[in-house]
Amino acid sequence: MISVQRADDRYTGGDEAAGILSRHAFSFGSFYDPDNLRFGAILACNEERLAPGAGFDEHPHSHTEIVTWVVEGELTHRDSAGHATVVRAGDVQHLSSAAGVRHVERNDGDIPLTFLQMWLAPLEPGGEPSYTTVPGIADSTPYALPEAGAMLHVRRLAAGERTAVPDAARAYVHVIGGEVRLDGETLGPGDAARITGAVGLELVAEAPAQVLVWELSVAAREDVGPTWSAPSTHP
Repeated sequence: MISVQRADDRYTGGDEAAGILSRHAFSFGSFYDPDNLRFGAILACNEERLAPGAGFDEHPHSHTEIVTWVVEGELTHRDSAGHATVVRAGDVQHLSSAAGVRHVERNDGDIPLTFLQMWLAPLEPGGEPSYTTVPGIADSTPYALPEAGAMLHVRRLAAGERTAVPDAARAYVHVIGGEVRLDGETLGPGDAARITGAVGLELVAEAPAQVLVWELSVAAREDVGPTWSAPSTHP
């Protein structure tokens, strides 16, 4: 089964006056839909756009694997475990919040910042927080997230190029840029597909494209989820 979510169908949030525009693929903050809480281990897929100088002040997370992909600009990250980094386009950032961590995310640059942030539920709660950044990850090097039974694949496709969608219990496809064809549907920037139990699928680039694909091979625990206090929590 394949369910397509268009970019324009995402929930819109953020704080325009503060230079923050957010678009949410799942229930998030004040946007609550009991039928759209998660997809397997994936709890959130947020597109964040921050104006120069804008950002999220220090806030806590726990029991969440947070993976960030910068589309354009530079993301400044600082956390209570002592990490301070600048994440750039093509880098994968992974914050495992475990039993609890606090962090700050800002656009300290002079151009707009766009990034995609994805939250996944861990297979087991607790543990010690950890932080990893993989600079300029290559297409042939998927990022394994064993804490959530998941793997992230980055696909940069030339026009006409094909790539297989992993055969897995679930797969989540998000188009960063360009256009791809999937099982008769054309997906453009910001479009996503939730795939359950399908095999032998391919993505075909109709124009040069960049796509993120989550391979979700392990059943997620429904009783493990995040805590987050900014900007708001579910009602």
